[in-house]
Amino acid sequence: MTPRLHQALAAASAEIEAALDSHLKLPDGPEARLVEAMRYATLGGGKRLRPFLVLQSAQLFNVAASSAMRAACAIEMVHCYSLVHDDLPAMDNDDTRRGKATTHRQFDEATAILAGDALLTRAFKLLAHPATHGDAQVRAELVLALSEAAGASGMAGGQMLDLIAETTPLDLGAITRLQRLKTGAIIAFSAEAGALLGKAPSQARLALRAYAHDLGLAFQIADDLLDVEGNEQETGKKTQKDAARNKATFVSLLGVERARAQARLLAEQAAKHLDLFAGKAELLQDVARWVVDRRN
Repeated sequence: MTPRLHQALAAASAEIEAALDSHLKLPDGPEARLVEAMRYATLGGGKRLRPFLVLQSAQLFNVAASSAMRAACAIEMVHCYSLVHDDLPAMDNDDTRRGKATTHRQFDEATAILAGDALLTRAFKLLAHPATHGDAQVRAELVLALSEAAGASGMAGGQMLDLIAETTPLDLGAITRLQRLKTGAIIAFSAEAGALLGKAPSQARLALRAYAHDLGLAFQIADDLLDVEGNEQETGKKTQKDAARNKATFVSLLGVERARAQARLLAEQAAKHLDLFAGKAELLQDVARWVVDRRN
């Protein structure tokens, strides 16, 4: 990670943490346990990559910082909801996430399910609120784009394919489609959100979409490599899970070295897509190169 990216990520993470905290205040009454679980799942951990992409893409179009942060918090809530549900016994059955007990282990399964549900719906509340953007059409476009990225044609559909992959052999094309839905769709929304907020021209939006497409695949290949080569202390979660389930991944199909080479090629392609912005998207380009070599 370059020093400028490290500094920018650290600063953004602190701001995102504070904003998430403000959107997840504990209420009075018995429902406070639900919000406590939502806070547990969301605060105090994670790379904050997706909200960082929102904030950086928004800067390209001079979007107000307060508007960009609301969209950034929305996408992080969706991401955290997905992790809570992925960790459940009916899905990946994980005990640790981000170096601590998963939400269903810390609370219970029913509370974890409700926490995920509530985080998802809170995200759409954030986007739909007039404080996110004065133009109702922009808010509607954000809601539509996130619903597509998170639903059956995006992340949830990809998770279904991931479950199928545990019992059905998949080829490289199927694995690529799976990850494009499961991981790439939310990353794509994150990169495009700033363009939506800024009412950017189609050429700029297409460049960010192409960037996110390659970034998402590079990110997932790096995740597959970490599952093979990483350890729980580094990653904050169990490793070697895919091999234990005999599940096809980029690494199992390509091998470690070819997979790593493919991830680096995708990262460079992703960065190249942003040449359109003439040096104003250098941090986004740094992100593309960093995701390949990260250790968590």
